[in-house]
Amino acid sequence: MNNNKYAVIMAGGVGSRFWPVSTVDFPKQFHDMLGAGETLIQKTYHRLAKYIPKENIFVLTNERYSNLVLEQLPALKQDQIVLEPAMRNTAPCILYAALKIQKMNPDALMVVAPSDHWIEDEQAFVNNLELSFDFCSKNEALATLGIQPTFPNTGFGYIEFDKEDANTLRKVVQFREKPDYDTAKHFLEQGNFLWNGGIFIWSVRSIIHAFEKFQPQMLALFQQGYDLLNTSFEKKFIDENYSKSANVSIDYAIMEHAQNVFVLPATFDWNDLGTWGSLHEKLDKDVQNNAVVNAKVILENASNNIIRADGKKLIIVDGLDNFIIVDKEDVLMIYPKDKEQEIKRITAQVNKL
Repeated sequence: MNNNKYAVIMAGGVGSRFWPVSTVDFPKQFHDMLGAGETLIQKTYHRLAKYIPKENIFVLTNERYSNLVLEQLPALKQDQIVLEPAMRNTAPCILYAALKIQKMNPDALMVVAPSDHWIEDEQAFVNNLELSFDFCSKNEALATLGIQPTFPNTGFGYIEFDKEDANTLRKVVQFREKPDYDTAKHFLEQGNFLWNGGIFIWSVRSIIHAFEKFQPQMLALFQQGYDLLNTSFEKKFIDENYSKSANVSIDYAIMEHAQNVFVLPATFDWNDLGTWGSLHEKLDKDVQNNAVVNAKVILENASNNIIRADGKKLIIVDGLDNFIIVDKEDVLMIYPKDKEQEIKRITAQVNKL
């Protein structure tokens, strides 16, 4: 394995669209959402550990999840868990991790990967990473893995790349916001649009140089404590200063401004597992297209449903089509799958009860 290669797993999200299973205290990345025997963060860690030295894998997460990370990834040491004392989106925490890694190894290359995505062909993922790392080791480039769109999805951002670029990694023309359906159809017809999967690869030099150019105030804030990083004084500095950072995503802060962004069209099957509907797609289903996780069921005149329970509860369903049925402790949710984007709004109401 190459000791210059590092991984940062992003594990600070709440996954509110997976309520009531995913909660603020126990988000979806710490659940075995697919009934596969491993939680999503465990799957992500083991996928990366096949290619990156275990001591070079870091988890970026909120302070409240530190113990959960250590419980689920016992191979990690405490100093491999990079804790955010405040929610400030992805740009500040990526910069924080990049500076820590730069101080350890100025020649480092790093991949930033979400903790809650499902990747089917893990060897293809590793092959794509290898190509991207090789490219970034030879060029001052910010690379991302773009997902081949399979339908006009309106829930993802898109990456437009240069049709004329015949290289393996294509020059990015621009990042596009989540489109409406007609625009998404047009993107697919064009043939040079990919879904933005939020997986990034770069050298620490390149990403820090990009922050210097596009987010100088944020970089200056963190550089005040550079000498304290990876020491016993780091936590005090971060606790006192992290919340002063701008609240901004890496896409808005850097990727949409930089001219040296390249995308590799991914060759692996991918699912962001962002909603109950996307989870339904990945699960095994019966002849009526019902997917069941952790439940015993009797189903009559029922189709296209996803049913999940705790503790092997018996659930009997008759006459429902295209519903989400989730039984968890003191919550039972029966909700139309075509309204699943509303679940985030419902959780806000629940929190007021």
